[in-house]
Amino acid sequence: MKLRLDLLEQLRPEDILEEVLANNHRYKPEPLFSKTGTGSLSSASTEERANEEARNTALIQKLTQRAEQAGKKSASGK
Repeated sequence: MKLRLDLLEQLRPEDILEEVLANNHRYKPEPLFSKTGTGSLSSASTEERANEEARNTALIQKLTQRAEQAGKKSASGK
């Protein structure tokens, strides 16, 4: 898979929050008596992986559209 670094500047905090919330149910905190204060992420099912792939594809399309719109705006502003 090619990493699209050109789309990073189109990424918004709400895009990241959406993905975090989609995976939040997999997070398992350590017990309260733990000294590290960290948790772990349980493994994903095949269905969850398929949903993740669909979300990633949709996000790439959304970021590509934002990049095209930003390009049109900057080109017309010159």
